[in-house]
Amino acid sequence: MSHRPARRARRASASPLFTPHGTDRASRKTARRQLAEAAAKARTEAAAHTSGADVEDQQMPAPLYPPAGQPGPASSRNNKIKLPAHRMTTATASGAYPFLAEGGLGAEGIYVGRDVHAEASFCFDPFALYGKVEGFTNPNVLLAGVIGQGKSALAKSFALRSIAFGYRVYVPCDPKGEWTPVAQALGGTSIALGPGLPGKLNPLDAAPKPNSVSEADWANEIRKRRLLLLGSLARTVLGRDLLPMEHTGLDVALDAVVTRAAASGRTPLLGDIAATLNNPEELDVAGGVMSGRLGDASRDLAHAMRRLVHGDLAGMFDAPSTVAFEPNSPMLTIDLSRLGGSGDDTALVLAMTCASAWMESALSDPNGGRRWIVYDEAWRLMRHPGLLARMQSQWKLSRGLGIANLMVIHRLSDLLTAGDAGSRGRALAEGLLADCSTRIIYRQETDQLHAAAALLGLTSVEADAISHLNRGRGLWKVAGRSFIVQHLLHSHELALFDTDARMH
Repeated sequence: MSHRPARRARRASASPLFTPHGTDRASRKTARRQLAEAAAKARTEAAAHTSGADVEDQQMPAPLYPPAGQPGPASSRNNKIKLPAHRMTTATASGAYPFLAEGGLGAEGIYVGRDVHAEASFCFDPFALYGKVEGFTNPNVLLAGVIGQGKSALAKSFALRSIAFGYRVYVPCDPKGEWTPVAQALGGTSIALGPGLPGKLNPLDAAPKPNSVSEADWANEIRKRRLLLLGSLARTVLGRDLLPMEHTGLDVALDAVVTRAAASGRTPLLGDIAATLNNPEELDVAGGVMSGRLGDASRDLAHAMRRLVHGDLAGMFDAPSTVAFEPNSPMLTIDLSRLGGSGDDTALVLAMTCASAWMESALSDPNGGRRWIVYDEAWRLMRHPGLLARMQSQWKLSRGLGIANLMVIHRLSDLLTAGDAGSRGRALAEGLLADCSTRIIYRQETDQLHAAAALLGLTSVEADAISHLNRGRGLWKVAGRSFIVQHLLHSHELALFDTDARMH
């Protein structure tokens, strides 16, 4: 018996793919006829298209057109072309056209340079952005970058261009003297402080009383500011927090000095405070019920205050001010380049503390307009919690007083030098960073990328970008939005801000 299938069963056929099983003979015949007709029609159309190709080639327009464009209705001029509208989600659009860039912060504000990705101008004004950009909670700015990348030029040009928008610029600490030419070019004021120089500032000067504050309330406010200043100076020199008895001694000494100064019609001086602290008998008498121990408890405090009068800062802050504060000056800088050159920044920090206290007469005026406060070379201040505390209080009041603070450092890890994890100094430094809605990062070295990414919350793409930034180009983080901006300088600005003159 043969097991081979029948010949009809072995024959391969594709007809079951197009003609279902179970149809009758007439239906199959009709389907075959329709297929034959469709094939014949296709052959006819193909032959007609081939014969007309030569005619179309003869009607092909010229490859070059006149400057006015292609003539005729095919030119798409006069809005004759109409395409149907097409709607898609942004996720689909980014896949279909991935070359999209951030739209920018708008044209309102101070011109900075060019947005590299959007190929558009980049403008920035913290007061204009406040309330318009989600997450933009304060006008403070952090600027970080290694030496020679143009961060100082950015700070100076931004300050200079801000003058045209009605801002005033104050630099309480200019450790290199680089801001003096800028202030002179703007018609501002620059005060040079240092041993043997004629400039003197009295940090205990009282600020003018606002019209809305009573005499008693303003006197209490002046006393509080003076106590905070004296406490910051003492903590900086001693390198530790004050003891309770030392706080009391400073309080009693200030009241005694202010009483004598008011009786003689003059302003109290730091020298008067130091003299009272160095006189235990007078301090005990002024202390009243605490007499007998207050003078002895304030002995270290007396030696700390003596440095401001007879030490390396003698003659700068223990005499009446030789310069009156001019509120209408476009720029005021305190040149401290004669201090801090020996590697010990204590004198520089003490001088900056006194200078910033003297400037408070302008900073505390809510009707003083919009102002920039620039802390150049701020990395030197990170190891002094007393000054960081004063800076933090100014950071917190920036919105109410119309102040924008600009802190310039070299590396993000400079903030970590303020103290160990959990210490007061570290908490203050990290608080300053948290209160900066704008972070501008110029190129960072490879070994600093981890600290920068951890402190700023950078993505892997952003962390890689800041290690390859060119000179004058920085990553701007504005309330969570990111931009790569090339800072552009005018030739006059470039000559005024040149900090590499000695290298040529």
